[in-house]
Amino acid sequence: MSHPEIHASGAVLWRRRGGAAGGADDVEVAVVHRPRYDDWSLPKGKLEDDETVPTAAVREVKEETGFDAVLGRHLGAVRYDMPAKDGKTAPKVVDYFSAEARGGEFELNEEVDALRWLSPEQAETVLTRATDVDVLRTFRTLPPGLTTLLLVRHAKAGKRDEWLGDDDLRPLSDAGLRQAAGVRQVAKAFGPDRVYSAPRLRCVQTVQGVADDLGAEIEHESLLSEEGYWKDPSTGLSRLLLIVGKGGVPVVSSQGGVIPDVVAALADRDGVTLPTAHGGSVASKKGSVWLLSFLPPAGPDGPRLVAATYFPSALPAPKSARG
Repeated sequence: MSHPEIHASGAVLWRRRGGAAGGADDVEVAVVHRPRYDDWSLPKGKLEDDETVPTAAVREVKEETGFDAVLGRHLGAVRYDMPAKDGKTAPKVVDYFSAEARGGEFELNEEVDALRWLSPEQAETVLTRATDVDVLRTFRTLPPGLTTLLLVRHAKAGKRDEWLGDDDLRPLSDAGLRQAAGVRQVAKAFGPDRVYSAPRLRCVQTVQGVADDLGAEIEHESLLSEEGYWKDPSTGLSRLLLIVGKGGVPVVSSQGGVIPDVVAALADRDGVTLPTAHGGSVASKKGSVWLLSFLPPAGPDGPRLVAATYFPSALPAPKSARG
């Protein structure tokens, strides 16, 4: 009988070196020593029950390093087999993120007895496993301080044919409220700073928890509703890029008739190959999240998409793409 796949999550934890503000080589990254394995590793660990991949990454970084982390782009997944107690092997997948340290201090713990802050070049020579070196090299391909956009499709609402009122006011179902709670949990790991939504109650409700955590109002974006977007898609896309161009970590809640076209248009423009749903379409399940990472504006075309990761509504390990 085969063993079920083990899911884990980790990060390249980074911070600026002495006020530097340039690319990946102007930062230092954390490597940790695990006495159980006598190895130097990137911080990582297994998901707990009902835990999302991003939340696990933040928790594991905190437990192993003592530092609070804000996640950025997804760096990919590493797959390998590990020994099982019955002498066989179990498949394991570890998802890695870029993660900025936002305060904290290392203390000895059950998992880690030493932490070193090193330049990425130095860290490559210290890390024990080649897979960790590969993740670090992926981190170094882009500047760490990218703009993160969380593009959310509204969660499940009651059935349209059973709702007698204005469709704009159709609320989330009980299942949708559970999905919205998941969106709130995922968003928290990325440190959002503002929230936008198409002016539909179901879209607003999906990200209301994120806004509540920030103590902020949700800004309505009619150009990102299905009716507003399809009147002039280029204007809708431009509005989204203006939101991204402000920097930080915006959260945008929209609809299934908008999100696939927006993501596909950005990917086509900027040369990013996307993971696609069955049949070749861009995935956009209710309650799902696209994690989109952008380089700052460098010309008239605005911010450039450089990485895209999709978290489906069930929130298993994500499918990822990078340009």
